[in-house]
Amino acid sequence: MKACATILLLLGVSGLVAQQPAEIAFDSAKDFFKLPADLYLGEASGVAVNSKGHIFIFSRGNTTGPAYAAAAAQILEFGPDGKYIREIGHNLYAWSFAHAIRFDKEDNLWAIDKGSDMIIKFNPAGRVDMVFGRKKEASDDGAEAWKRVNPPRPPVDGQFRQPTDVAWDTQGDAFISDGYINSRIAKYDKTGHWVTSFGEPGSGPGQLNTPHSIANDAQGNIYVADRGNRRIQVFSPEGKLEREIKIDVPAPADAQPWMGAKPAGNALNGAMGPGAPWAICITPGPGTQYLYSSDAFPGRIYKLSLDGKVLGYLGSTGRQLKEFGWIHELACPSENTVYAAEILNWRVQKLTLHPERQQTVTSAKR
Repeated sequence: MKACATILLLLGVSGLVAQQPAEIAFDSAKDFFKLPADLYLGEASGVAVNSKGHIFIFSRGNTTGPAYAAAAAQILEFGPDGKYIREIGHNLYAWSFAHAIRFDKEDNLWAIDKGSDMIIKFNPAGRVDMVFGRKKEASDDGAEAWKRVNPPRPPVDGQFRQPTDVAWDTQGDAFISDGYINSRIAKYDKTGHWVTSFGEPGSGPGQLNTPHSIANDAQGNIYVADRGNRRIQVFSPEGKLEREIKIDVPAPADAQPWMGAKPAGNALNGAMGPGAPWAICITPGPGTQYLYSSDAFPGRIYKLSLDGKVLGYLGSTGRQLKEFGWIHELACPSENTVYAAEILNWRVQKLTLHPERQQTVTSAKR
């Protein structure tokens, strides 16, 4: 009886191996984005799609150096057919080190710059509408990036330390993941006034270890990719922890990282472990919404229901089409269309999923 109860418990927990996830067939569009001859992508840290189907890429490009402390951030706009249209925010004061971009429901583009500790809201015309956070003054003695200290510095309302992403509730309030150092979520109302923050560094329920990506569902629930804790935590708009999602799908025995040593031991439970959420997105609906999440090793994208059930996965690490090098942001304008921005391969892939060709993963492949 005890053994039966254990099996039933495992079947009831979201994201566990007992769900027998399946591999999803998919295609990647070759040479989809048409760049001018003299324009190149750097590390593609962000990708977002507006209501017109235009695709925006946040790239750590626009620089030839210096090797350290370079200004590496540039937003490029492409049409639905991948044709280059324009650059947004050329030489913007906030640009330092690109991290993520998102569109709100009114087609305003929000850019999160990890290097300057700033979040910029652009209106649909591409002009600056709101500014959040403030970068350090270049004239200050010893001006440099924030250092991680132990114990951590107390957070300051309205100040960010390496922010990562943004999402919204149904009221239009903004939730900014304040990311690498503060490990919290900051909330502003739709007019730009500070409301509160929730979360703190740690590994307990509601605590965060590098909230790296954030998304919202149609009900305004906030999904936080708690990368360092290898989980997704779901909060109400008031900051109440609702549930936790873990993706526990074993990596293939022959899986290799894009770079570095193959994760083992304690590393399997951290940011480089299988299922650790580097990037998340939620399809807009109408109808059933789906959650997509990507990891760095073994380089997969996972499709989940909003309650955390793993419905399938696709991809692996590598440099070829349909392979990935550290997906840093996902955009999923529909259930079967996903854009994946890759840091290490300096590109964004347009992926078309074919769930009708989905095949159940065999024990031998796992």
